[in-house]
Amino acid sequence: MNKGFVSIIMPAHNCEATLPDSIASVTSQTFANWELIIVDDASSDATFYKAQELSQNESRIRVLRLPQNSGVAHARNAGMREARGQFLAFLDSDDLWVPHKLERQVAIMRKHNLSFTFAQYRRLLPDGHLGPIIPVPKQIDYETLLKGNVIGCLTVMIDRTKIPTFSMMGIGHEDFAAWLQILKFGITAWGIQEDLARYRVSVASISGKKWRSAIWTWMIYRRIEKLSLLKSLWCFLAYSSRSLRIRTEVLIHRVGTSVTSTAVSQHDAEAGAIREKHENSRADAKTIQ
Repeated sequence: MNKGFVSIIMPAHNCEATLPDSIASVTSQTFANWELIIVDDASSDATFYKAQELSQNESRIRVLRLPQNSGVAHARNAGMREARGQFLAFLDSDDLWVPHKLERQVAIMRKHNLSFTFAQYRRLLPDGHLGPIIPVPKQIDYETLLKGNVIGCLTVMIDRTKIPTFSMMGIGHEDFAAWLQILKFGITAWGIQEDLARYRVSVASISGKKWRSAIWTWMIYRRIEKLSLLKSLWCFLAYSSRSLRIRTEVLIHRVGTSVTSTAVSQHDAEAGAIREKHENSRADAKTIQ
């Protein structure tokens, strides 16, 4: 295990369009001591070949290919088994990091001797706009995390010298289940109060993921964590309340952005009309002279 080294795990499946930007957000990091392990989950498009092409001139990138499509959890586990770094970080093949993400996170973890950190991030919406900053608590333990997953996988960094070996299960919300697995050991996850990443939202996820997410969360409570029915209901109510609040904030932000854009467009149109009227007046004045 290389001390001070960050191993970045990137599962990839049929993402040839978004993969280059995700890789670029890693190679543009101000922190240079990293390796990127891209795990192609038996893509049927050109994802694997695109990953190979983009890794040719970058020795810090390794590309693995699974023989059959096994899901994101299996792909992440395969990447973690190959990791050589002290720190683990995760980035999906359609998400992005801001350039100083690794530098800030490693510095904070070293300074405060932390084992598990995560950070604020913003959603990258289908129309290209950024959603509001997703706030995170300054710290969270197992019991608090049960109320809903406030840990964005794309912002997580784990010190492998301080965290017991873990893996992700092939279930919905596999990352949520993994964080619960870790925190159950009595470990605290610390939230960095800085916006460090961009989570890409697709049209499909907006329309269809809400109900699936609720079902997956309930299954984790009952089947994985084996909570009582009463405690599961209590946790699910807290989860639902938080989800509703976040969606409301995103909607308000989008409406505000739309109104601002409309106002700017209207202002530009009015300014153009005034300029045109002024030019016409000048032309009329010259004609009279």
